[in-house]
Amino acid sequence: MSDVNRDAAQWGRPLRKKSRGPKAPSAGTATASVGPVDDPVSEAGAATIIRAEPTAPPSDREVIGAPKPFEPRERSEPDTGDFELRDLVAFLAKGLVDHPDEIHVDILEAGRESVFELSVHPDDLGHVIGKQGRTARSLRLALGAAASKRGRRAGLEIAD
Repeated sequence: MSDVNRDAAQWGRPLRKKSRGPKAPSAGTATASVGPVDDPVSEAGAATIIRAEPTAPPSDREVIGAPKPFEPRERSEPDTGDFELRDLVAFLAKGLVDHPDEIHVDILEAGRESVFELSVHPDDLGHVIGKQGRTARSLRLALGAAASKRGRRAGLEIAD
């Protein structure tokens, strides 16, 4: 063993074993055939593979991950809960911006799953969104928490 290999083994680095190629079969063993079998005896003794016809899943079951059919929502009128959540978004946004008079919160969808749109002055858009969207995420979190206290869901979109 040379000095280089001895030092490598001394420091715990595993030595690579050189490949010596494929091993030759010994004289007493038969070689296994690779590829299609030419022996007619083997073909006749093989089992026949029977494949079933593919069936479509029943339509009454829900398949996880499958797209759901589009169902139009019923349009409902905003109620007091929607107006309270709208006022909450406006109140939170006024504390963040430099132009609090130019804040507008619109109700895009009302009902149990409300969606609000926040519009601010173009100079204040960065204040509302925040670094990497953290302030906007916090606004959405506060809105969602307030909506869940009322047994609802709410989303917030920030207009450009």
